[in-house]
Amino acid sequence: MAQTLEIPKRPKRKFLGEDFKVTSWDVLKPLFDNLLERPLNTAQALKTWFLDRSELESVISEDMAWRYIRMTCYTDNEEYRKHYQDFVENIQPLVAPVSDKLNKKAAASPFLDELAHTEGYDIMIRSLKKEIEIFRDANVPLYTEINIETQKYAQLNGAMTVQVDGKELTLQQASVYLMSTDRAVREEVYHKIADRRLKDKDALDSLFSTLVNLRHRVAENAGFANFRDYMFKSLGRFDYTPQDCFDFHDAIQHQVVPILNTFSQERKAALKVSQLRPWDKAVDPEGREALKPFTSSQELTDKTIEVFHRLDPFLGQCLSIMKAMGHLDLESRKGKAPGGYNYPLAEIGVPFIFMNATSTLRDMVTILHEGGHAVHNFLTRDLELNDFKSTPSEVAELASMSMELISLDHWDVFFTDPAELKRAKREHLEDIIETLPWVATIDRYQHWLYTNPNHTPAQRTAEWNAIFDRFADTATDWSGLQPVKDYLWQKQLHLYEVPFYYIEYGMAQLGAIAVWRNFRKNPEKGLAGYQNALKLGYLRSIPEIYKAAGIEFNFSREYIKELMDFVREELAKV
Repeated sequence: MAQTLEIPKRPKRKFLGEDFKVTSWDVLKPLFDNLLERPLNTAQALKTWFLDRSELESVISEDMAWRYIRMTCYTDNEEYRKHYQDFVENIQPLVAPVSDKLNKKAAASPFLDELAHTEGYDIMIRSLKKEIEIFRDANVPLYTEINIETQKYAQLNGAMTVQVDGKELTLQQASVYLMSTDRAVREEVYHKIADRRLKDKDALDSLFSTLVNLRHRVAENAGFANFRDYMFKSLGRFDYTPQDCFDFHDAIQHQVVPILNTFSQERKAALKVSQLRPWDKAVDPEGREALKPFTSSQELTDKTIEVFHRLDPFLGQCLSIMKAMGHLDLESRKGKAPGGYNYPLAEIGVPFIFMNATSTLRDMVTILHEGGHAVHNFLTRDLELNDFKSTPSEVAELASMSMELISLDHWDVFFTDPAELKRAKREHLEDIIETLPWVATIDRYQHWLYTNPNHTPAQRTAEWNAIFDRFADTATDWSGLQPVKDYLWQKQLHLYEVPFYYIEYGMAQLGAIAVWRNFRKNPEKGLAGYQNALKLGYLRSIPEIYKAAGIEFNFSREYIKELMDFVREELAKV
Protein backbone atom coordinates (compact mmCIF):
# COMPACT_ATOMS: atom_id res chain seq x y z
CA MET A 1 0.00 0.00 0.00
CA ALA A 2 2.96 2.31 0.55
CA GLN A 3 3.32 4.97 -2.12
CA THR A 4 4.90 8.38 -2.52
CA LEU A 5 2.63 11.41 -2.56
CA GLU A 6 3.59 14.83 -3.79
CA ILE A 7 1.77 18.03 -2.85
CA PRO A 8 -1.40 17.66 -4.93
CA LYS A 9 -2.51 20.21 -7.46
CA ARG A 10 -6.14 20.62 -8.28
CA PRO A 11 -7.24 18.66 -11.38
CA LYS A 12 -7.17 20.54 -14.68
CA ARG A 13 -10.55 22.14 -15.19
CA LYS A 14 -12.52 21.20 -18.29
CA PHE A 15 -15.68 23.26 -17.87
CA LEU A 16 -14.58 26.30 -15.86
CA GLY A 17 -11.68 28.59 -16.58
CA GLU A 18 -8.50 27.92 -14.62
CA ASP A 19 -8.67 31.38 -13.03
CA PHE A 20 -12.38 31.25 -12.24
CA LYS A 21 -13.29 32.40 -8.73
CA VAL A 22 -16.63 32.46 -6.90
CA THR A 23 -17.23 36.13 -6.22
CA SER A 24 -20.97 36.52 -6.74
CA TRP A 25 -24.03 34.89 -8.24
CA ASP A 26 -23.49 36.89 -11.44
CA VAL A 27 -20.31 34.94 -12.31
CA LEU A 28 -22.00 31.60 -11.53
CA LYS A 29 -25.27 32.11 -13.39
CA PRO A 30 -23.88 31.68 -16.97
CA LEU A 31 -22.35 28.34 -15.97
CA PHE A 32 -25.62 27.09 -14.53
CA ASP A 33 -27.44 28.40 -17.62
CA ASN A 34 -25.08 26.39 -19.82
CA LEU A 35 -25.99 23.21 -17.92
CA LEU A 36 -29.70 24.02 -17.97
CA GLU A 37 -29.80 24.73 -21.70
CA ARG A 38 -27.40 22.06 -22.96
CA PRO A 39 -29.03 19.28 -25.05
CA LEU A 40 -28.54 15.75 -23.71
CA ASN A 41 -28.88 13.67 -26.87
CA THR A 42 -26.78 10.65 -25.89
CA ALA A 43 -25.71 8.73 -22.79
CA GLN A 44 -22.19 10.13 -23.29
CA ALA A 45 -23.56 13.68 -23.44
CA LEU A 46 -25.40 13.06 -20.16
CA LYS A 47 -22.24 11.66 -18.57
CA THR A 48 -20.20 14.69 -19.71
CA TRP A 49 -22.95 16.92 -18.32
CA PHE A 50 -22.66 15.19 -14.92
CA LEU A 51 -18.86 15.66 -15.00
CA ASP A 52 -19.18 19.37 -15.79
CA ARG A 53 -21.81 19.85 -13.12
CA SER A 54 -19.57 18.04 -10.62
CA GLU A 55 -16.67 20.36 -11.48
CA LEU A 56 -18.82 23.45 -10.93
CA GLU A 57 -20.24 22.14 -7.67
CA SER A 58 -16.74 21.21 -6.44
CA VAL A 59 -15.48 24.75 -7.02
CA ILE A 60 -18.51 26.26 -5.26
CA SER A 61 -18.20 23.75 -2.40
CA GLU A 62 -14.51 24.53 -1.87
CA ASP A 63 -15.15 28.27 -1.88
CA MET A 64 -17.89 27.82 0.74
CA ALA A 65 -15.55 25.58 2.76
CA TRP A 66 -12.82 28.21 3.00
CA ARG A 67 -15.34 30.86 4.05
CA TYR A 68 -16.60 28.56 6.81
CA ILE A 69 -13.10 27.53 7.91
CA ARG A 70 -11.90 31.12 8.26
CA MET A 71 -15.07 32.16 10.06
CA THR A 72 -14.76 29.34 12.64
CA CYS A 73 -11.01 29.85 13.11
CA TYR A 74 -11.61 33.53 13.89
CA THR A 75 -15.21 34.11 15.03
CA ASP A 76 -14.24 37.62 16.11
CA ASN A 77 -13.05 38.60 12.61
CA GLU A 78 -15.84 40.72 11.12
CA GLU A 79 -14.52 40.42 7.54
CA TYR A 80 -14.51 36.60 7.67
CA ARG A 81 -17.98 36.58 9.19
CA LYS A 82 -19.35 38.85 6.46
CA HIS A 83 -17.63 36.84 3.73
CA TYR A 84 -19.29 33.65 4.99
CA GLN A 85 -22.63 35.39 5.49
CA ASP A 86 -22.47 36.78 1.94
CA PHE A 87 -22.32 33.23 0.60
CA VAL A 88 -25.16 32.07 2.87
CA GLU A 89 -27.40 35.04 1.98
CA ASN A 90 -26.51 35.90 -1.62
CA ILE A 91 -25.15 32.78 -3.32
CA GLN A 92 -26.49 29.64 -1.62
CA PRO A 93 -30.18 30.64 -1.90
CA LEU A 94 -29.78 31.18 -5.66
CA VAL A 95 -27.85 27.93 -6.22
CA ALA A 96 -30.50 25.77 -4.51
CA PRO A 97 -33.42 26.32 -6.95
CA VAL A 98 -31.15 25.95 -9.98
CA SER A 99 -29.80 22.70 -8.55
CA ASP A 100 -33.39 21.49 -8.35
CA LYS A 101 -33.91 22.34 -12.04
CA LEU A 102 -30.70 20.50 -12.93
CA ASN A 103 -31.85 17.46 -10.96
CA LYS A 104 -35.16 17.48 -12.84
CA LYS A 105 -33.37 17.87 -16.18
CA ALA A 106 -31.22 14.81 -15.43
CA ALA A 107 -34.18 12.80 -14.12
CA ALA A 108 -36.12 13.48 -17.33
CA SER A 109 -33.31 12.19 -19.56
CA PRO A 110 -34.13 8.92 -21.39
CA PHE A 111 -30.45 7.98 -21.00
CA LEU A 112 -30.50 8.06 -17.20
CA ASP A 113 -31.39 4.37 -16.89
CA GLU A 114 -28.42 3.50 -19.07
CA LEU A 115 -26.06 5.34 -16.72
CA ALA A 116 -27.75 3.74 -13.69
CA HIS A 117 -26.03 0.46 -14.61
CA THR A 118 -22.60 2.07 -14.09
CA GLU A 119 -21.15 1.66 -10.58
CA GLY A 120 -21.88 4.64 -8.39
CA TYR A 121 -24.39 6.24 -10.71
CA ASP A 122 -27.23 4.14 -9.30
CA ILE A 123 -26.51 5.48 -5.79
CA MET A 124 -26.14 9.04 -7.09
CA ILE A 125 -29.38 8.86 -9.11
CA ARG A 126 -31.21 7.55 -6.04
CA SER A 127 -30.01 10.61 -4.11
CA LEU A 128 -30.82 12.95 -7.01
CA LYS A 129 -34.44 11.72 -7.11
CA LYS A 130 -34.64 12.14 -3.34
CA GLU A 131 -33.52 15.77 -3.69
CA ILE A 132 -36.26 16.42 -6.23
CA GLU A 133 -38.82 14.88 -3.89
CA ILE A 134 -37.98 17.13 -0.92
CA PHE A 135 -37.02 20.42 -2.62
CA ARG A 136 -39.39 23.36 -2.17
CA ASP A 137 -38.76 26.97 -3.27
CA ALA A 138 -40.38 28.14 -0.05
CA ASN A 139 -37.60 26.47 1.97
CA VAL A 140 -34.75 28.40 0.34
CA PRO A 141 -35.23 31.57 2.44
CA LEU A 142 -35.92 29.42 5.50
CA TYR A 143 -32.58 27.66 5.10
CA THR A 144 -30.87 31.03 4.71
CA GLU A 145 -32.45 32.09 8.00
CA ILE A 146 -31.45 28.80 9.67
CA ASN A 147 -27.83 29.19 8.53
CA ILE A 148 -27.68 32.74 9.88
CA GLU A 149 -29.22 31.64 13.20
CA THR A 150 -26.81 28.72 13.66
CA GLN A 151 -23.85 31.11 13.41
CA LYS A 152 -25.02 32.59 16.70
CA TYR A 153 -24.23 29.30 18.45
CA ALA A 154 -20.57 29.48 17.43
CA GLN A 155 -20.39 33.15 18.37
CA LEU A 156 -21.93 32.59 21.82
CA ASN A 157 -19.63 29.64 22.55
CA GLY A 158 -16.55 31.24 21.03
CA ALA A 159 -16.91 34.13 23.48
CA MET A 160 -17.15 31.91 26.58
CA THR A 161 -14.14 32.20 28.87
CA VAL A 162 -13.44 31.82 32.61
CA GLN A 163 -10.74 33.07 34.96
CA VAL A 164 -8.60 30.31 36.47
CA ASP A 165 -5.36 31.01 38.36
CA GLY A 166 -5.53 34.60 37.19
CA LYS A 167 -5.67 33.61 33.50
CA GLU A 168 -8.49 33.99 31.02
CA LEU A 169 -9.14 30.55 29.54
CA THR A 170 -11.53 29.11 26.95
CA LEU A 171 -13.87 26.48 28.38
CA GLN A 172 -11.84 23.82 26.56
CA GLN A 173 -8.65 25.06 28.20
CA ALA A 174 -10.32 25.30 31.63
CA SER A 175 -11.72 21.75 31.34
CA VAL A 176 -8.15 20.43 31.66
CA TYR A 177 -8.41 21.35 35.37
CA LEU A 178 -11.20 18.76 35.72
CA MET A 179 -8.41 16.19 35.57
CA SER A 180 -6.62 17.72 38.57
CA THR A 181 -5.96 15.36 41.47
CA ASP A 182 -7.04 18.16 43.82
CA ARG A 183 -10.79 17.65 44.25
CA ALA A 184 -11.35 21.21 45.47
CA VAL A 185 -9.74 22.57 42.28
CA ARG A 186 -11.89 20.30 40.14
CA GLU A 187 -15.06 21.39 41.89
CA GLU A 188 -14.19 25.07 41.69
CA VAL A 189 -13.41 24.94 37.95
CA TYR A 190 -16.45 22.75 37.24
CA HIS A 191 -18.69 25.39 38.78
CA LYS A 192 -16.93 28.19 36.90
CA ILE A 193 -17.49 26.40 33.56
CA ALA A 194 -21.07 25.48 34.45
CA ASP A 195 -21.90 28.99 35.65
CA ARG A 196 -20.45 30.50 32.48
CA ARG A 197 -22.59 28.19 30.33
CA LEU A 198 -25.68 28.97 32.42
CA LYS A 199 -25.12 32.69 31.84
CA ASP A 200 -26.13 32.12 28.21
CA LYS A 201 -28.71 29.38 28.83
CA ASP A 202 -31.66 31.66 28.05
CA ALA A 203 -30.06 32.96 24.86
CA LEU A 204 -29.21 29.39 23.80
CA ASP A 205 -32.69 28.19 24.74
CA SER A 206 -34.32 30.96 22.73
CA LEU A 207 -32.02 30.26 19.78
CA PHE A 208 -32.94 26.57 19.87
CA SER A 209 -36.67 27.32 20.00
CA THR A 210 -36.22 29.49 16.90
CA LEU A 211 -34.37 26.68 15.10
CA VAL A 212 -36.98 24.06 16.00
CA ASN A 213 -39.72 26.31 14.67
CA LEU A 214 -37.88 27.06 11.42
CA ARG A 215 -37.02 23.40 10.86
CA HIS A 216 -40.61 22.31 11.43
CA ARG A 217 -41.76 24.82 8.81
CA VAL A 218 -39.22 23.36 6.36
CA ALA A 219 -40.65 19.87 6.98
CA GLU A 220 -44.26 21.00 6.56
CA ASN A 221 -43.43 22.82 3.33
CA ALA A 222 -41.94 19.61 1.95
CA GLY A 223 -45.05 17.62 2.88
CA PHE A 224 -43.68 15.83 5.96
CA ALA A 225 -45.46 15.47 9.29
CA ASN A 226 -42.33 16.49 11.18
CA PHE A 227 -38.68 17.46 10.79
CA ARG A 228 -37.48 14.01 11.92
CA ASP A 229 -39.15 12.32 8.96
CA TYR A 230 -37.95 15.08 6.63
CA MET A 231 -34.35 14.67 7.81
CA PHE A 232 -34.38 10.89 7.36
CA LYS A 233 -35.20 11.55 3.73
CA SER A 234 -32.87 14.57 3.45
CA LEU A 235 -29.90 12.68 4.92
CA GLY A 236 -30.52 9.81 2.51
CA ARG A 237 -31.15 7.23 5.21
CA PHE A 238 -32.16 4.59 2.68
CA ASP A 239 -30.62 1.75 4.67
CA TYR A 240 -32.34 2.12 8.06
CA THR A 241 -35.46 3.57 9.70
CA PRO A 242 -36.40 5.41 12.93
CA GLN A 243 -37.29 2.01 14.37
CA ASP A 244 -33.70 0.85 13.78
CA CYS A 245 -32.59 3.88 15.82
CA PHE A 246 -34.95 2.86 18.63
CA ASP A 247 -33.51 -0.68 18.46
CA PHE A 248 -30.05 0.86 18.78
CA HIS A 249 -31.18 2.85 21.85
CA ASP A 250 -32.66 -0.29 23.38
CA ALA A 251 -29.51 -2.33 22.79
CA ILE A 252 -27.30 0.39 24.28
CA GLN A 253 -29.52 0.65 27.35
CA HIS A 254 -29.40 -3.10 27.98
CA GLN A 255 -25.87 -4.01 26.84
CA VAL A 256 -23.73 -0.92 27.46
CA VAL A 257 -25.27 1.07 30.34
CA PRO A 258 -24.70 -1.82 32.82
CA ILE A 259 -20.96 -1.71 31.92
CA LEU A 260 -21.03 2.06 32.41
CA ASN A 261 -22.56 1.53 35.85
CA THR A 262 -19.81 -0.91 36.79
CA PHE A 263 -17.11 1.56 35.70
CA SER A 264 -18.71 4.36 37.74
CA GLN A 265 -18.97 2.23 40.89
CA GLU A 266 -15.32 1.21 40.46
CA ARG A 267 -14.35 4.88 40.04
CA LYS A 268 -16.25 5.86 43.19
CA ALA A 269 -14.52 3.11 45.17
CA ALA A 270 -11.07 3.96 43.81
CA LEU A 271 -11.50 7.68 44.60
CA LYS A 272 -12.73 6.78 48.10
CA VAL A 273 -15.53 9.36 47.94
CA SER A 274 -18.93 9.09 49.61
CA GLN A 275 -20.59 10.58 46.53
CA LEU A 276 -19.36 10.47 42.95
CA ARG A 277 -19.88 13.99 41.60
CA PRO A 278 -19.73 15.25 37.99
CA TRP A 279 -16.31 16.83 38.65
CA ASP A 280 -14.96 13.39 39.58
CA LYS A 281 -15.52 11.90 36.13
CA ALA A 282 -12.37 13.04 34.31
CA VAL A 283 -9.70 12.67 37.02
CA ASP A 284 -7.57 9.55 37.15
CA PRO A 285 -9.22 7.34 39.81
CA GLU A 286 -5.84 6.32 41.21
CA GLY A 287 -4.87 9.93 41.86
CA ARG A 288 -2.29 10.24 39.09
CA GLU A 289 -1.85 13.52 37.24
CA ALA A 290 -3.63 13.84 33.90
CA LEU A 291 -1.91 12.28 30.92
CA LYS A 292 -0.17 14.82 28.70
CA PRO A 293 0.65 13.17 25.39
CA PHE A 294 1.98 16.43 23.88
CA THR A 295 2.78 20.01 24.87
CA SER A 296 2.22 21.95 21.62
CA SER A 297 0.18 21.70 18.44
CA GLN A 298 3.45 21.21 16.52
CA GLU A 299 4.32 18.18 18.65
CA LEU A 300 0.78 16.85 18.29
CA THR A 301 1.03 17.14 14.51
CA ASP A 302 4.43 15.47 14.20
CA LYS A 303 3.63 12.59 16.53
CA THR A 304 0.33 11.92 14.79
CA ILE A 305 2.12 11.77 11.44
CA GLU A 306 4.54 9.23 12.94
CA VAL A 307 1.67 7.06 14.22
CA PHE A 308 -0.01 7.11 10.80
CA HIS A 309 3.28 6.41 9.04
CA ARG A 310 3.89 3.34 11.18
CA LEU A 311 0.47 1.97 10.26
CA ASP A 312 1.12 2.59 6.57
CA PRO A 313 3.52 5.14 5.01
CA PHE A 314 0.70 6.31 2.73
CA LEU A 315 -1.39 7.35 5.75
CA GLY A 316 1.51 9.32 7.21
CA GLN A 317 2.05 11.15 3.94
CA CYS A 318 -1.60 12.23 3.86
CA LEU A 319 -1.13 14.24 7.06
CA SER A 320 2.34 15.41 6.01
CA ILE A 321 0.77 16.96 2.92
CA MET A 322 -1.87 18.71 5.03
CA LYS A 323 0.83 20.08 7.31
CA ALA A 324 2.87 21.35 4.35
CA MET A 325 -0.20 23.03 2.83
CA GLY A 326 -1.21 24.74 6.10
CA HIS A 327 -4.41 22.72 6.37
CA LEU A 328 -4.21 22.25 10.14
CA ASP A 329 -5.46 24.63 12.88
CA LEU A 330 -5.28 22.65 16.09
CA GLU A 331 -4.79 24.77 19.21
CA SER A 332 -7.57 26.27 21.37
CA ARG A 333 -7.65 30.05 21.57
CA LYS A 334 -10.09 32.84 22.35
CA GLY A 335 -12.36 33.77 19.48
CA LYS A 336 -12.22 30.31 17.94
CA ALA A 337 -15.45 28.34 17.48
CA PRO A 338 -15.85 25.23 19.68
CA GLY A 339 -15.46 21.64 18.52
CA GLY A 340 -13.41 19.99 15.86
CA TYR A 341 -13.92 18.93 12.26
CA ASN A 342 -12.29 17.66 9.11
CA TYR A 343 -13.63 19.77 6.25
CA PRO A 344 -13.30 18.16 2.80
CA LEU A 345 -12.09 20.49 0.07
CA ALA A 346 -13.88 19.17 -2.98
CA GLU A 347 -11.61 20.41 -5.78
CA ILE A 348 -8.08 20.05 -4.40
CA GLY A 349 -9.02 16.88 -2.48
CA VAL A 350 -6.84 17.78 0.53
CA PRO A 351 -9.07 18.52 3.55
CA PHE A 352 -8.65 20.94 6.46
CA ILE A 353 -8.56 19.84 10.13
CA PHE A 354 -9.84 22.25 12.78
CA MET A 355 -9.82 21.50 16.51
CA ASN A 356 -9.31 23.02 19.96
CA ALA A 357 -6.34 21.15 21.40
CA THR A 358 -4.90 21.87 24.81
CA SER A 359 -2.77 18.94 26.01
CA THR A 360 -5.12 16.07 26.80
CA LEU A 361 -5.60 12.46 25.76
CA ARG A 362 -8.99 13.50 24.34
CA ASP A 363 -7.17 15.99 22.08
CA MET A 364 -4.80 13.28 20.91
CA VAL A 365 -7.73 11.01 20.09
CA THR A 366 -9.47 13.88 18.29
CA ILE A 367 -6.57 14.38 15.86
CA LEU A 368 -6.47 10.62 15.21
CA HIS A 369 -10.24 10.74 14.61
CA GLU A 370 -10.12 13.73 12.26
CA GLY A 371 -7.05 12.22 10.62
CA GLY A 372 -9.15 9.16 9.79
CA HIS A 373 -11.61 11.46 8.02
CA ALA A 374 -8.70 13.09 6.19
CA VAL A 375 -7.36 9.73 4.99
CA HIS A 376 -10.86 8.97 3.69
CA ASN A 377 -10.75 12.16 1.62
CA PHE A 378 -7.37 11.20 0.16
CA LEU A 379 -8.58 7.68 -0.69
CA THR A 380 -11.60 9.04 -2.58
CA ARG A 381 -10.10 12.16 -4.18
CA ASP A 382 -9.70 10.51 -7.62
CA LEU A 383 -13.28 9.24 -7.86
CA GLU A 384 -15.02 10.51 -10.98
CA LEU A 385 -17.79 12.66 -9.51
CA ASN A 386 -18.03 14.81 -6.39
CA ASP A 387 -21.18 12.87 -5.46
CA PHE A 388 -19.15 9.66 -5.35
CA LYS A 389 -16.90 11.24 -2.69
CA SER A 390 -19.78 12.54 -0.55
CA THR A 391 -20.09 9.55 1.73
CA PRO A 392 -22.93 9.19 4.23
CA SER A 393 -21.95 9.94 7.83
CA GLU A 394 -22.34 6.29 8.87
CA VAL A 395 -19.37 5.56 6.57
CA ALA A 396 -17.46 8.79 7.16
CA GLU A 397 -17.46 8.20 10.92
CA LEU A 398 -16.41 4.58 10.39
CA ALA A 399 -13.24 5.97 8.82
CA SER A 400 -12.46 8.21 11.79
CA MET A 401 -13.46 5.96 14.68
CA SER A 402 -11.68 2.93 13.25
CA MET A 403 -8.49 4.99 13.05
CA GLU A 404 -8.68 5.70 16.78
CA LEU A 405 -8.61 1.95 17.47
CA ILE A 406 -6.31 0.51 14.82
CA SER A 407 -3.68 3.11 15.81
CA LEU A 408 -3.64 1.91 19.46
CA ASP A 409 -0.57 -0.27 18.99
CA HIS A 410 1.46 2.80 18.03
CA TRP A 411 0.45 5.10 20.86
CA ASP A 412 3.91 4.58 22.35
CA VAL A 413 4.89 7.48 20.05
CA PHE A 414 2.98 9.68 22.52
CA PHE A 415 3.61 7.61 25.67
CA THR A 416 7.14 6.27 26.11
CA ASP A 417 6.36 5.18 29.70
CA PRO A 418 4.72 1.69 29.49
CA ALA A 419 2.52 2.46 32.51
CA GLU A 420 1.22 5.65 30.90
CA LEU A 421 0.66 3.81 27.62
CA LYS A 422 -1.49 1.18 29.33
CA ARG A 423 -3.40 3.87 31.14
CA ALA A 424 -4.05 5.81 27.90
CA LYS A 425 -5.40 2.70 26.18
CA ARG A 426 -7.62 1.86 29.14
CA GLU A 427 -8.97 5.41 29.36
CA HIS A 428 -9.80 5.42 25.67
CA LEU A 429 -11.58 2.08 25.71
CA GLU A 430 -13.57 3.14 28.76
CA ASP A 431 -14.40 6.38 26.97
CA ILE A 432 -15.92 4.37 24.11
CA ILE A 433 -18.20 2.65 26.60
CA GLU A 434 -19.22 6.09 27.92
CA THR A 435 -19.71 7.57 24.44
CA LEU A 436 -22.28 5.06 23.21
CA PRO A 437 -24.92 5.91 25.88
CA TRP A 438 -24.37 9.63 25.26
CA VAL A 439 -24.96 9.08 21.53
CA ALA A 440 -28.18 7.25 22.36
CA THR A 441 -29.18 10.12 24.68
CA ILE A 442 -28.68 12.85 22.09
CA ASP A 443 -30.33 10.86 19.30
CA ARG A 444 -33.35 9.88 21.38
CA TYR A 445 -33.74 13.51 22.44
CA GLN A 446 -33.75 14.68 18.82
CA HIS A 447 -36.50 12.20 17.92
CA TRP A 448 -38.64 13.66 20.69
CA LEU A 449 -37.79 17.31 19.98
CA TYR A 450 -38.84 17.20 16.36
CA THR A 451 -41.81 14.84 16.61
CA ASN A 452 -43.15 17.19 19.31
CA PRO A 453 -42.38 20.53 17.65
CA ASN A 454 -44.84 22.55 19.73
CA HIS A 455 -43.21 21.65 23.04
CA THR A 456 -42.49 24.34 25.61
CA PRO A 457 -39.02 24.97 27.09
CA ALA A 458 -40.27 23.43 30.36
CA GLN A 459 -41.38 20.26 28.55
CA ARG A 460 -38.06 20.18 26.75
CA THR A 461 -36.24 20.25 30.08
CA ALA A 462 -38.41 17.50 31.56
CA GLU A 463 -37.94 15.24 28.55
CA TRP A 464 -34.19 15.87 28.54
CA ASN A 465 -33.93 14.71 32.16
CA ALA A 466 -36.03 11.59 31.51
CA ILE A 467 -33.89 10.56 28.54
CA PHE A 468 -30.63 11.51 30.24
CA ASP A 469 -31.51 9.35 33.26
CA ARG A 470 -32.34 6.38 31.02
CA PHE A 471 -28.81 6.23 29.61
CA ALA A 472 -26.75 7.67 32.50
CA ASP A 473 -24.96 5.74 35.22
CA THR A 474 -26.72 5.55 38.58
CA ALA A 475 -23.61 6.27 40.65
CA THR A 476 -23.15 9.96 39.84
CA ASP A 477 -24.77 12.33 42.35
CA TRP A 478 -26.32 15.44 40.74
CA SER A 479 -27.82 16.89 43.92
CA GLY A 480 -27.67 20.69 44.02
CA LEU A 481 -26.80 20.77 40.30
CA GLN A 482 -30.23 20.52 38.70
CA PRO A 483 -29.88 23.70 36.56
CA VAL A 484 -26.57 22.39 35.22
CA LYS A 485 -28.11 19.01 34.40
CA ASP A 486 -31.17 20.66 32.84
CA TYR A 487 -29.04 22.40 30.22
CA LEU A 488 -26.29 19.85 29.55
CA TRP A 489 -27.71 19.35 26.07
CA GLN A 490 -26.78 22.92 25.13
CA LYS A 491 -23.11 22.02 24.94
CA GLN A 492 -23.81 19.57 22.09
CA LEU A 493 -23.00 21.52 18.94
CA HIS A 494 -24.80 19.01 16.68
CA LEU A 495 -28.21 19.85 18.13
CA TYR A 496 -27.83 23.42 16.92
CA GLU A 497 -25.77 23.14 13.77
CA VAL A 498 -26.33 19.69 12.24
CA PRO A 499 -29.64 18.23 13.48
CA PHE A 500 -29.95 14.43 13.47
CA TYR A 501 -26.26 14.03 12.71
CA TYR A 502 -25.29 12.08 15.81
CA ILE A 503 -26.47 8.48 15.83
CA GLU A 504 -23.98 7.95 13.02
CA TYR A 505 -21.24 8.16 15.68
CA GLY A 506 -22.81 5.27 17.55
CA MET A 507 -23.34 3.14 14.45
CA ALA A 508 -19.83 3.85 13.25
CA GLN A 509 -18.39 3.20 16.74
CA LEU A 510 -19.81 -0.30 16.63
CA GLY A 511 -18.41 -0.69 13.12
CA ALA A 512 -15.03 0.59 14.28
CA ILE A 513 -14.90 -1.99 17.08
CA ALA A 514 -15.61 -4.68 14.48
CA VAL A 515 -12.85 -3.27 12.19
CA TRP A 516 -10.46 -3.32 15.16
CA ARG A 517 -11.44 -6.89 15.97
CA ASN A 518 -10.52 -7.88 12.38
CA PHE A 519 -7.28 -5.89 12.68
CA ARG A 520 -6.44 -7.73 15.91
CA LYS A 521 -6.87 -11.09 14.18
CA ASN A 522 -4.88 -10.12 11.09
CA PRO A 523 -3.38 -6.59 10.94
CA GLU A 524 -2.55 -6.65 7.24
CA LYS A 525 -5.93 -8.01 6.19
CA GLY A 526 -7.80 -5.78 8.64
CA LEU A 527 -6.06 -2.61 7.40
CA ALA A 528 -6.64 -3.61 3.77
CA GLY A 529 -10.35 -4.16 4.48
CA TYR A 530 -10.55 -0.75 6.16
CA GLN A 531 -8.92 1.04 3.23
CA ASN A 532 -10.85 -0.92 0.59
CA ALA A 533 -14.12 0.08 2.22
CA LEU A 534 -13.10 3.76 2.34
CA LYS A 535 -11.98 3.76 -1.31
CA LEU A 536 -15.56 2.96 -2.30
CA GLY A 537 -16.67 6.46 -1.30
CA TYR A 538 -20.41 6.39 -1.97
CA LEU A 539 -20.34 3.95 -4.89
CA ARG A 540 -22.28 1.37 -2.85
CA SER A 541 -24.93 1.23 -0.11
CA ILE A 542 -23.89 1.53 3.54
CA PRO A 543 -24.34 -2.22 4.31
CA GLU A 544 -22.23 -3.07 1.23
CA ILE A 545 -19.45 -0.68 2.27
CA TYR A 546 -19.42 -2.19 5.77
CA LYS A 547 -19.29 -5.64 4.18
CA ALA A 548 -16.25 -4.55 2.12
CA ALA A 549 -14.52 -3.83 5.45
CA GLY A 550 -15.47 -7.33 6.62
CA ILE A 551 -18.02 -6.13 9.21
CA GLU A 552 -21.81 -5.93 9.72
CA PHE A 553 -24.24 -3.00 9.71
CA ASN A 554 -26.21 -4.39 12.64
CA PHE A 555 -27.77 -2.90 15.81
CA SER A 556 -29.23 -5.99 17.45
CA ARG A 557 -28.72 -6.64 21.16
CA GLU A 558 -26.89 -9.86 20.28
CA TYR A 559 -24.37 -8.21 17.95
CA ILE A 560 -23.74 -5.30 20.30
CA LYS A 561 -23.20 -7.74 23.18
CA GLU A 562 -20.65 -9.59 21.05
CA LEU A 563 -18.72 -6.37 20.36
CA MET A 564 -18.89 -5.23 24.00
CA ASP A 565 -17.53 -8.61 25.11
CA PHE A 566 -14.59 -8.08 22.74
CA VAL A 567 -13.90 -4.61 24.20
CA ARG A 568 -13.98 -6.05 27.72
CA GLU A 569 -11.54 -8.77 26.67
CA GLU A 570 -9.17 -6.14 25.28
CA LEU A 571 -9.50 -4.08 28.46
CA ALA A 572 -8.52 -7.14 30.47
CA LYS A 573 -5.34 -7.49 28.38
CA VAL A 574 -4.21 -3.88 28.89
